[in-house]
Amino acid sequence: MLPPVSTSPNEIEVSSWEELQHVLFRDTWDGRLGRFRSPFVYRGVRSRAYTLSTSLQRLGGPYHELENHLLRNFRKYAHDTAVPDHSSVWDWLAVAQHHGLPTRLLDWTYSPYVALHFATDDLEAYDQDGVIWALNYVKAAEYMPQRLREALRAEGSNVFTPELLQPVCRNLRELGDMQPEQPFLLFLEPPSLDARIIHQYALFALMSTPHANLDSWLEEHPELFYRIILPARLKWETRDKLDQANITERVLFPGLSGLSRWLHRHYSPTTGHGGQPLDSGRDPLG
Repeated sequence: MLPPVSTSPNEIEVSSWEELQHVLFRDTWDGRLGRFRSPFVYRGVRSRAYTLSTSLQRLGGPYHELENHLLRNFRKYAHDTAVPDHSSVWDWLAVAQHHGLPTRLLDWTYSPYVALHFATDDLEAYDQDGVIWALNYVKAAEYMPQRLREALRAEGSNVFTPELLQPVCRNLRELGDMQPEQPFLLFLEPPSLDARIIHQYALFALMSTPHANLDSWLEEHPELFYRIILPARLKWETRDKLDQANITERVLFPGLSGLSRWLHRHYSPTTGHGGQPLDSGRDPLG
């Protein structure tokens, strides 16, 4: 097998499914445990043109001034939720992100296959190369302020939960004030809001200030990440093999909406999406 093509020190373009498997699970051996326990989290995007900008940043304008207003009004009008009244801002941020409110949070996953799903779920992007980001969240924690590092060390954890973060940092303003001259990255595991969070093996990344850009921060810390380029020509093979492995909308978005999304994609003709016409005489689901 030929080695994957490296277009930059942090970018690897694969040429086959086999190479993709090798690169997805690189550097996952943990000698301290004697186990393959990955220090990476993953994010899949449909096009290499996509950046790591947040939904809050994509609002444009003075978005950093709107963050507190967005979250305050979300909490005020969010009736019929399972979030208790005494929940922290970190709980509410997770709920808001989960339901589509513009926030500074970015979705990541512990599963490289879930990331692959999101790099290949949009048939309209099959003419574009996809990307899977791999970020070492264990090493990234070393750049946080000492108080946060000590809280993780005392818990024996590498990422925060709302319950673990709240006693150390009560709100977003305090987070930014901890290290104002040096923005830092923090990972937050959300509460198990529903089956979608659980099945996607999800967690959130957030920068310490709303205008800090994760792309720029990673450029300053290239030892923390690599990007796998999934060529457009490999998307159909990858998608079909993920479907066979049961990594689908039906599983990742439990419920009738996810089921409908899966069936819509599964039965869509490949003509016009870089593939061959679907054989309408045979049911691909058996």
